[in-house]
Amino acid sequence: MAERVAEIHDRADKEDRAYAMSLAMIREAGNLTQVELAHRLDVTQGAVSRLEKRDDTLLSTLQNYLEAAGAKNLRLVVSVAGKDVELELSAVTRR
Repeated sequence: MAERVAEIHDRADKEDRAYAMSLAMIREAGNLTQVELAHRLDVTQGAVSRLEKRDDTLLSTLQNYLEAAGAKNLRLVVSVAGKDVELELSAVTRR
């Protein structure tokens, strides 16, 4: 019975989260166009487009993008030895 309750709580937690598959989805969740985000970042729309298509991004660049898109409480969550470890993104970037 306790396992079933835990499964239900876990499923509810997952359903409450918004999962973004790309930077563009985060921008869109903030109701921003590439042009609007580019203005906030003081770059061109083309630079935002290229950033959204990149395979590899610096954490500091990611932090700037997310903050410009309106994201708050930026953190990284990783699983190590079966435990979730949470880091503030600002603690692992140099700006």
